Amino acid sequence: MRNISDIIEQHLKAILQQSRNGFVEIQRSELAEKFQCVPSQINYVISTRFSAEKGYIVESKRGGGGYIRIRRVEVTGLKNLYPILVEMIGREIGQQAAENILSRLMEERLITLREYRIMKSAISREVLSFELQVRDQLRAKILRAMIAQIFINMGGESS
Repeated sequence: MRNISDIIEQHLKAILQQSRNGFVEIQRSELAEKFQCVPSQINYVISTRFSAEKGYIVESKRGGGGYIRIRRVEVTGLKNLYPILVEMIGREIGQQAAENILSRLMEERLITLREYRIMKSAISREVLSFELQVRDQLRAKILRAMIAQIFINMGGESS
């Protein structure tokens, strides 16, 4: 059985797919009421399942008529995606953010499930058993190198 976070995520993604304007606006309290959960559960789902690394922009407006707007970032062509990914990775990157990028690559069908698992293993904290800052810097270098190879092999830009 799926957990409540998975159900909320799938609900939001379904609404997003049906959206004509490319985004969904929700009120946290209404969504929490619909799924009979606490509003912090909605925050958790949005922050972990709809991050920039996964290809989403989340905006929020607080106050009486406040809302949370989730927009899927569509990338037009491989040429545009590579620099975005390199910028997201930066000089160092945490494991969760790196895994989110790999998930996005898989969702975009740029890597297979097998490649995802191999890449995820290569950047895991278990393999990169160094002090935190060194580990995050090394993870970024490895991830950038792997992504560069994907784009070279697909005919995209990677210089």
